[in-house]
Amino acid sequence: MKTNQVIKGRGAQSKSDNRFSSIHYEMRDDFLEYCRVEGDEADDNKTQYIKVFPKTIVNKVESPDIGMTYSMNPYQGCEHGCIYCYARNSHEYWGYGAGLDFERRILVKQDAPKLLEQKLKSKHWEAHPIVLSGNTDCYQPAEKKFQITRQCLEVFLKYKHPVGMITKNALITRDLDLLKELAENQLIAVNISITSLSETTRRVLEPRTATIKRRFETVKTLTDHGIPVNVMIAPVIPSINSHEILPLAKKASEMGASSIAFTVVRLNGAIGQIFTDWISKTMPDRAEKVIHQIQECHGGTLNDSRYGVRTRGEGKIAEQIHHLFHLAKHKYFRDKKMPPLNRTLHEQFKNGQLKLF
Repeated sequence: MKTNQVIKGRGAQSKSDNRFSSIHYEMRDDFLEYCRVEGDEADDNKTQYIKVFPKTIVNKVESPDIGMTYSMNPYQGCEHGCIYCYARNSHEYWGYGAGLDFERRILVKQDAPKLLEQKLKSKHWEAHPIVLSGNTDCYQPAEKKFQITRQCLEVFLKYKHPVGMITKNALITRDLDLLKELAENQLIAVNISITSLSETTRRVLEPRTATIKRRFETVKTLTDHGIPVNVMIAPVIPSINSHEILPLAKKASEMGASSIAFTVVRLNGAIGQIFTDWISKTMPDRAEKVIHQIQECHGGTLNDSRYGVRTRGEGKIAEQIHHLFHLAKHKYFRDKKMPPLNRTLHEQFKNGQLKLF
């Protein structure tokens, strides 16, 4: 491949260093035609779905600034290909790279529903909201085939347990029946990520995600059925989508969202090199400006690992982003907020079941 040739339909433009391990996998090419429909030529490398069998599925989140206590991920790696994704680095723990490997080699945890049920049945478990997914998107393309997320939702509903969801895929509406039942008892909160109003920006920034139009339609569909939605304007990237905060917030409010949130982009670990390579090929006219402005938000580097600061940024550019967000929240979400999740029903359910024995 030529140095400046863009790999259409993928976020990362190169393979990064990795600790590759030999694993059996099956080949899939469901989405190779996706970009041709969008008007681009898809790359020739097929997506591989690799079955893995972890011993546990619910993870305790130790980071104090994430906003969740427990998470679970049915899939590792993500075919959406969002170039900024912080989860790319986690692929290295499985022996793969954070670049193209992250998008092309998707690890499938088929036992996730069973492992989740074991967790919720444990007499030592106390109900805490569990987020699907804290790392990679639970409604990425693989979910259409494997339906692991749907099976997990069935478990949450069975045990009357609170669950949060984070996605940028309209596939979530497939499970509207389960989401509606969960919402009746305040057991579900959905976060929809929408980073731009521009399809041109979306296609290069998040190449295999649902279109912006479909994401806003998803927000409206969910809220029309009583399912609370928070719209994540995340990450905010200077000179790419930072100017869209107000119009994005306005549209989210019009579609019925209960709240909005944001993060400032940070390029941790291998993502700094992956992002720099990507922007030099996809936005060469503003690559240097964007990189410098990201560095200005993190004390002269592409990443800041300090809790409480790393996703908020510092300096004048970060302050401008914060000002726009607070203005948007005051203007469009003044009297709105996400309802709390119900943690009492699960304990009542467990107690009722135990009395049967």
